[in-house]
Parts: sequence; structure tokens; C-alpha cells
Amino acid sequence: MDWLHNPDEIYRRSFAIVRDEADLSIVPDDMTDIAIRLVHACGMPEIIPDLRWSDGAAQAARDAISSGAPVLCDVQMVAEGIMAACLPTKHQIYSMIRLPSVAAIAEEQSTTRSAAQVELWKPLLKGSVVAIGNAPTALFRLLEVIAEEPAQKPAIILGFPVGFVGAAESKDALHEIDHGVPYLTLLGRRGGSAMASAAVNAFAKKYEK
Repeated sequence: MDWLHNPDEIYRRSFAIVRDEADLSIVPDDMTDIAIRLVHACGMPEIIPDLRWSDGAAQAARDAISSGAPVLCDVQMVAEGIMAACLPTKHQIYSMIRLPSVAAIAEEQSTTRSAAQVELWKPLLKGSVVAIGNAPTALFRLLEVIAEEPAQKPAIILGFPVGFVGAAESKDALHEIDHGVPYLTLLGRRGGSAMASAAVNAFAKKYEK
């Protein structure tokens, strides 16, 4: 079989194809690289019109990453997809869903483990980077916590929950509610861990060595 082996060439061609096939004319300059990497992560140039972000989201994300803010992930897959070596400082990347205490909280609150772990995020939440790539319930609960404790706002929410129940609705809430937190999301059912990780990596790209 004739296939491309060189990883640098694979990336070069991939990003060239994205630029050729995606309508990036509707994306501002400070979000272009991020949009390209999100398309690359899912293989769908057609997502561009459904991307939503708040004013200043790119700068907020880059400032948080440059300051070494913790990265809070809803699932381990998101955490594993983040290229820690490209972050400018030794960031703490957390996924707490596997902790034994999370199951107990979920049972006590009659909710999912994804939503329950948000309780454990609270001490780290202020100024953090939150990357959600799987669970709508985590995003819904995060928005509730921000409403309950406005002083504990994260620096940026990267909201990419995926699925048929609650995914679109949770991202609509992120986009429409006046919660005062910068955000980036993809409306509708599409999303996933790879996209949440790609968003973190994209904002860290300027710090690559």
C-alpha cells in the first residue's frame, strides 16, 4: 500500500485541505487557527458556521494558559489528548471522574458522575481552563455552579459535549445565558473529547518550542 509516513507532511497536508475546504472567511483572525484545529480534530469542514465564541475568548484562553492555570476535563480522554509538553508551564491537568468519591456524590445527588465531579472542581475553578468533551451534564452543572458562586468563575469554558440527549441544549445554554465567562463551543449534537483537547492545544500552540 502507498501511504504517507512523515508526520510533519501529514499535518501540513491536513491543514492545507482544511484551509481549502472550510469557509474561514466568517472566522476572525484570532480564532482562525483554533477553527482549523477543530475541523482537523473531527474531519468536518462544515462545522465552521456552527462554532460560537464570546468576544475575547481567544485572549482569555491564552492568558489563562500562559499563567499556568489548571485545566479541568470532564473525562480522561480529554486530559490524555492535551499536549502537556506544548504548554508554557507545568500545568495541572485534572479529570476527576474516576475518583471513588465521585460515585458517592453522584448517588447522593441523584445525578451523573460527570456532573458530580464538578463539586470537586470548585476549589480549582476560579481562573481555570475548563474543557468538556463528552458530558452535557457536566456543562449544565458547571453553569449552575457559576450562577451559585459567581466569584469562582473559570477563565474560559471550552464546551464540546456530544450526543443526542442534552448536548445541544447544554451548548445553547452556554451560548445564550449571561454567565459572564468567555467560551468556545460548537452548537448542535456534534462535539467530542478530541475537539475539546484540540481546543486546548490550539490555544497553547503559540507556546510550542
